[in-house]
Amino acid sequence: MQRAAFLDRGLHRRLVDGLYLEAMVMADEARSYFDGSTSTDEGMSDPLRRVSFACESLKVTTRLMHIIAWLLSQRAWQRGEIGDADLSDEKYRLGRATQTAPELAAGFPFMARSLIDASQELYDRVARLQDRMDLMMGPATVKDANPARALIDRLHSAF
Repeated sequence: MQRAAFLDRGLHRRLVDGLYLEAMVMADEARSYFDGSTSTDEGMSDPLRRVSFACESLKVTTRLMHIIAWLLSQRAWQRGEIGDADLSDEKYRLGRATQTAPELAAGFPFMARSLIDASQELYDRVARLQDRMDLMMGPATVKDANPARALIDRLHSAF
């Protein structure tokens, strides 16, 4: 079955455009915040905490880049640059992104926590959209077809 048979392209386009705008605005906010002088923020004098903060900034950036790449793939599909079958290829799917532990984020400044939470929430929404599109394609999804990916997913959920 093909996605085009189940997906209204106009609705899909508006949804993708809205998510893309949200992701780009958030990426700009994250860049501005994390590129700023955070070492002068309260509690950031501890080297271990600064390293944790830097790791979290990379997680936020990675999440947003995976989202943007997936949305650009969706736009390419809308324009006919890639076919329905191509969307099931791993390179056009939403990349895996590590979640932030809530107890770790709790110690960061408010703006950092806001960006972490917002990027995770946006990532989760896009992942649900991709999962919904997979369901519309039928019972055989990419996750089922790729045993290595299934093992990685099992390991990821165990830890």
